[in-house]
Amino acid sequence: MIELIYPSEPAPLVKGSAAAPAEEMLPVVEPSGNVVAQVSRAWCHGGSGLLHPVVHLHIINRSGEIYLQQRGAHKDLLPLRWDTAVGGHISYGEYVEEALYREAAEELHFFDFNPCWLLAYEFESDRERELVNVFAAVGDFHPLPDPDELEGGRYWSDSEIRAAMGKGVLTPNFESEYARIDRMLQSLL
Repeated sequence: MIELIYPSEPAPLVKGSAAAPAEEMLPVVEPSGNVVAQVSRAWCHGGSGLLHPVVHLHIINRSGEIYLQQRGAHKDLLPLRWDTAVGGHISYGEYVEEALYREAAEELHFFDFNPCWLLAYEFESDRERELVNVFAAVGDFHPLPDPDELEGGRYWSDSEIRAAMGKGVLTPNFESEYARIDRMLQSLL
């Protein structure tokens, strides 16, 4: 896991960005995890190209199926697409595992799990650039999607995921990530 290393004093705001409420501020990081600035979520999503950290959690049941969330219709990025079970930005001042548990609680009312770190990588789209810390949890879990956050969720088999790839059903980030980690996920069973 790439730990975030915060400076002893609050990191400066990115020049030209406006301060937002504390929960909306994101750390800007170097690939090593050093926090060099802070910026609003809107600034990050506006195509700034600033590297900011996020967490992803893949949930696997004992049958080898992978839980996917369906993004809410209100989301500004890829509404109604199927995506990683849990995913979200790390807030400024927060550490990686804190964000992982917070996001799992917010999105799926999911609390009792033991995450296994898989890898970290950079993902870039036309709207943002993320340093993704990927985790997995294995067990017979029954996530409860928050209707204010998500449209729903369900377990998918590997063959269902592969059949949906490239058809606009899944998020591009999930598709590229799954190609990186599918064997890692199965090895956890």
